[in-house]
Amino acid sequence: MALMNRIPTNFLWTRLSQSANHSTQPTSRQLELMARSLPKRQELHGVKSIVVVASGKGGVGKSTTSVNLAVTLAQMGQKVGLLDSDVFGPSVPLMMNLTETPLINKDNLMIPPINYGVKCLSMGLLVDNSKPIVWRGPLVMSALQRLLRGAVWGPLDILIVDTPPGTGDIHLSLSQNVPVTGALLISTPQTAALEVASRGAEMYKTLKIPLIGLVENMSHATCPNCGHTVDVFESQTERFVEKLNIELLERIPIVRRVAECSDSGTPLVLLESESEYAKSFRRLGERVVQFVNKSS
Repeated sequence: MALMNRIPTNFLWTRLSQSANHSTQPTSRQLELMARSLPKRQELHGVKSIVVVASGKGGVGKSTTSVNLAVTLAQMGQKVGLLDSDVFGPSVPLMMNLTETPLINKDNLMIPPINYGVKCLSMGLLVDNSKPIVWRGPLVMSALQRLLRGAVWGPLDILIVDTPPGTGDIHLSLSQNVPVTGALLISTPQTAALEVASRGAEMYKTLKIPLIGLVENMSHATCPNCGHTVDVFESQTERFVEKLNIELLERIPIVRRVAECSDSGTPLVLLESESEYAKSFRRLGERVVQFVNKSS
């Protein structure tokens, strides 16, 4: 059972909005007061760009996308880090085949372990994975700060941050404490997932975090015999990206071996480097690099 001792943010926001002429948007005065209370964003030493991978909805393949994107960027010659910010359900260690606890240097900073050319950190490397983490908000924020600033990340071109589902404390803390270069939204094609992803998009717009675009995951399946492509779902993505005024960056196919590779700790983009799946990640990687270079 989740332990929470605070009123949900959306409830507070609703009450605040109702008291401000029934508007759903903050007034200029409210934005000014909110800005005063926020911590100053401080750069991570040696990290050029931070890309947040978010979905809003769970189960859409966000962590799988983060892992395969990070490995692809490393193959493209980028210096890449991967931070698993899902404190309660870390999955990056399994997907990246990492089990060792990070070493500590003389300055009491963690040294992220490296696999497939990617520096990685996760709560899954710091706690007993057989036991649940039952923490309140302040402890979660403290853990995130330790993962962010208590580690030797640099030198990095891009730090990929795999975020948990929702629009809660982790997302707010990231956006308030470090200069996020852009947010990459992940969704499956159906309306149920896209509607939740759109709320995540609105959150990042409110926080003035640039949106890199949206990735449609599990977009389609390709017959291995004849090469015919079949849409797994009735896609609603085009309608949503037009509504949100963001780009549809890539359609990632659904592939049977994805789950097998994730469980074995070997990203599919490595095992099947010439597959349609790997090529879609190379195209996505190129778009991400273009975005961060333009933003720098």
